Amino acid sequence: MIDLHTHTLFSDGELIPSELARRAKDIGYRAIAFTDHVDFSNMAFVIENVRRATEGLEQYFGLYVFAGVEITHVPPELIPESIELARRLGAQIVVVHGESPVEPVAKGTNRAAILGRCDILAHPGLISFEDAKLAEENGVYLEISARSGHSFTNGHVFRMAKKANAKYLLNTDTHSPNNLITTEFARVVLKGSGMSDEEVSEAFKNSEELLDKLLKRRYDEKNF
Repeated sequence: MIDLHTHTLFSDGELIPSELARRAKDIGYRAIAFTDHVDFSNMAFVIENVRRATEGLEQYFGLYVFAGVEITHVPPELIPESIELARRLGAQIVVVHGESPVEPVAKGTNRAAILGRCDILAHPGLISFEDAKLAEENGVYLEISARSGHSFTNGHVFRMAKKANAKYLLNTDTHSPNNLITTEFARVVLKGSGMSDEEVSEAFKNSEELLDKLLKRRYDEKNF
């Protein structure tokens, strides 16, 4: 299981990074990203401290661990700037909180995130075909969510991604220990989105692809 959207005590999650990583490893995870909620007020603090917290976890727990952010409820006009700032501050992956149907996210957030070239647009709700096509052009992955509420529009997100030939993948948006899932349950969520077995395999392949990109980005950072 590769899960690139989770939360720790550095935002509204229940676990410290070490415990979240250990619990993930215990149910078979290969990689996890801590992507706590940020805006301009707490971005530097979260990135600095989560990166410090992740040091050594890979070596001792035996899974890939990334320190990232989920840019959340930032005005759409400021989202591209916030993505750029997060990368400069050392975020290894940048997720943007999309226009979920269960939260009052500003209209235009999906498009601003895609134009800013975030890595993942999380739970993008009733995303338009035009924005899905823009995601394909800009290399932004569209998230199929295992989280209750955000998952209500998974079928629509998948259909738009498929129609636009955009990359889609599954994340849990974990906030508490019981939000972590096995690969077997991930297949259930993906099938429930209307995917064939081949399309489920494509979702896992896309997660592997993004993981490879993150590892290359880390290598380039260390050898800069």
